[in-house]
Amino acid sequence: MRRTTKAPGAAAPSDITVGYDTDPASSWSLHSDAYTDPPWFEIDQQSIMATTWQWLCHVERLREAGSYMAETIAGMPIVAVRGKDGVLRAFYNVCQHRAHELLEGSGVTDSIICPYHAWTYDLSGALSSARKTRNMARFDVSNICLSGVQVTEFGGFVYVNLDADAAPLAEQAGDLGDEIARWAPDVAELTHARRLTYEVSSNWKNLVDNFLECYHCHIAHPAFVSLVDMSTYQVTTHGIYSSHMAKAGTTENAAYDVAEATVREHAVWWLWPNTCLLRYPGRGNLMVLRIIPVGIDRTVETLDFFLEDAEPNEAEIESIRFMDEVLQVEDISLVESVQRGMSTPGFDQGRIVFDPKGSGLSEHGVHHFHGLVLDAYRAAGEA
Repeated sequence: MRRTTKAPGAAAPSDITVGYDTDPASSWSLHSDAYTDPPWFEIDQQSIMATTWQWLCHVERLREAGSYMAETIAGMPIVAVRGKDGVLRAFYNVCQHRAHELLEGSGVTDSIICPYHAWTYDLSGALSSARKTRNMARFDVSNICLSGVQVTEFGGFVYVNLDADAAPLAEQAGDLGDEIARWAPDVAELTHARRLTYEVSSNWKNLVDNFLECYHCHIAHPAFVSLVDMSTYQVTTHGIYSSHMAKAGTTENAAYDVAEATVREHAVWWLWPNTCLLRYPGRGNLMVLRIIPVGIDRTVETLDFFLEDAEPNEAEIESIRFMDEVLQVEDISLVESVQRGMSTPGFDQGRIVFDPKGSGLSEHGVHHFHGLVLDAYRAAGEA
C-alpha cells in the first residue's frame, strides 16, 4: 500500500520504491525521503555521481598540448590534461607524496609540479623527479604515477567518470551523439562566452525533475512559452538521456529578439544524471546547465554559454539576461518551494501526469529519471 503522508523524520529505506511503476501512466513519483533525508545525499554522491559520466568542459579548453582543466567531481578533485603526445588523460588531482592538490583552474603547462614539495610529474602522470630522494634506498620514480580516471570527448565536450569499470559514454548514450551532430553541428567550433553560477536551496533531483517537464511552463514561464511553439514540444526518453524538441515561435515573443536567428529550433537534451544541454533560437549556440549536489538541500548550478564569438552580440546579451534574470529566477523559486514542501509531513509522493503522445505537458521524462535513480539505488543495495 502506498503511503500518503509521512511522519516527521526519516522513512524506512525499504519504502523508497513503493508507488513507482514502470508504466508512467500508473506511476507515482520518487518518495520525498530521497530529497530530504541526509543519508540519501551520500548515496547519491557515491552510487550516482561517482559512477556516471560527468561534464567537464568544452573541447576547446583541452585542444592544445599541455592544456589542463581542474574540477571537483562527486566531491573529488580531478584534473584532465592533454599530453604532448596528443592523448587526453585525467587523474585524481592529488600528489602521490602527501596528497596535496596539484593544479587549479585551467591553463597550459609543460609538467605538473606539486606546490607543496615540488614533486614533478610529466603530462602522462608519471613522476619525473622528487626533491632530495636521489640517495634514498628503494625509491624509484618510475614506480610512482598519478591515479587515473576515465575521460572521453563526446558531442563537442569532455566528460570524466570516476568509475574505472564504467562503460564508455558513447556506448551508454546510444543515439545522443548523432542527435547533437544533427541539431547542433557547429558545437565543437563554438567558444565559451559566459558562465553564470547559482546556489539553490533544494535537492539536486528537484532541479532535474523541474528541467524534465514543461507541464509547469504555461503557468510559471509565460515568456518562455512565447519563444517556442508549445504545440510542437515533444519529449522522448532513451536509455540514459531524453530529448526535448520544439520549433521556435513565429511571432514576436516576450523573451528576447530572434529576428536575426539562424537557429529556429529549441533542442534540449538531458544526460543522466545531471547534465543538461540546451540549444535555443538565435545564432549558433549551446548552453550547458550542470546540476551539482553539495548537500541534501543544497545544489550549485553552473550555466555555460557557448556561442559563435566570445563576445555576445546584442541579441545574445538579451538572451543571456533572459536566462539569468527571468527563467532561472522562476525555476529556482519553484524548486526551493518544492524542497520546503517535501520537508513537511504533508507530502510523500505525487502522481505522474502522463500524455501518451509524449508532449511537453507530460511528466514521462521525470518518470524516466526516477527509474534511473531507483536502478542506481538497487544496484547499491539501498532500495
